[in-house]
Amino acid sequence: MKTAVLKTIIPGALAILLTLPTVQAQEAAPKAEAAAKPNVVILATGGTIAGAGASAANSATYTAAKVGIDQLIAGVPELSQLANVRGEQVMQIASESITNDNLLQLGRRVAELADSKDVDGIVITHGTDTLEETAYFLNLVEKTDKPIIVVGSMRPGTAMSADGMLNLYNAVAVAGSKDARGKGVLVTMNDEIQSGRDVSKMMNIKTEAFKSPWGPLGMVVEGNSYWFRLPAKRHTIDSEFDIKDIKSLPNVGIAYSYGNVDDTAYKALAKDGAKAIIHVGTGNGSVSSRVVPALQELRKDGVQIIRSSHVNNGGFVLRNAEQPDDKNDWIVAHDLNPQKARILAMVGLTKTQDSKELQRMFWEY
Repeated sequence: MKTAVLKTIIPGALAILLTLPTVQAQEAAPKAEAAAKPNVVILATGGTIAGAGASAANSATYTAAKVGIDQLIAGVPELSQLANVRGEQVMQIASESITNDNLLQLGRRVAELADSKDVDGIVITHGTDTLEETAYFLNLVEKTDKPIIVVGSMRPGTAMSADGMLNLYNAVAVAGSKDARGKGVLVTMNDEIQSGRDVSKMMNIKTEAFKSPWGPLGMVVEGNSYWFRLPAKRHTIDSEFDIKDIKSLPNVGIAYSYGNVDDTAYKALAKDGAKAIIHVGTGNGSVSSRVVPALQELRKDGVQIIRSSHVNNGGFVLRNAEQPDDKNDWIVAHDLNPQKARILAMVGLTKTQDSKELQRMFWEY
């Protein structure tokens, strides 16, 4: 009797034992797959990518910063195929309204996430109007080699041929890529990977809006990154600046030059407490003879004068060319456009008031 019972029980028990590894493997597979994916955090700040229009035909008339981060992520379910994604709503504003305090707030949160062992990459959704400024600021102050991607869209998600979904998908793909490490802060727009240092918004009604005079670093195609060049200037992990050391940013103003310009704007900015003034000159950062005396006087009063150019695609200011910069103790912005020159001037002034040191920074960053 006992023998008969054992003959019945043992094969069944063996069958159960043999199936256990398979069951355990099936249960472990999703966990292993999730662990194999990079962990990417999306920080939302608002902008067109979070905007909505009255109809699908509204590609340029809409309200920015209406859609929250959870809805943004839910709108691109394919993100889960690329990475373990979670989101945070850092702010919800149109980017033209971003302040220095907002920059510091965002920069500090990025630094906290970059220090986290369970974060592999960071994506920031941002309005396009000042996206290039934020990208350059983070490129200067974030001490990490982890990918930081700033992304936006030229059309709201409600518009026909909206570009936000693909831009966000590409941003997460790059943020989760090991190949993107150590390349500084990047911008992914219109299938291109651009350096946050020198990319600028060149057009306001086309999806092909962001360009660098020196070309893209690479491309994103169906979630795969292809690289063609590397940043030559100092950035992130190699930077002398650290967001953790910056308590506030000094007042730096921008004055635009044009035919028949006078010195009114420059004097007004100085009166308002500007520590530096970005002169947006024609061509090679030229300065009108009607303005030169005022800028010389302002420099004697301690205001840093930085010559830049409003040439649309690649203004390049040479030292001592249009103006005797050594004699006037002025600074040239090199190839940085006025708004990026303002960012570097603010960050640089947190370290030094020495014009020679500031000029070195403009050469190196």
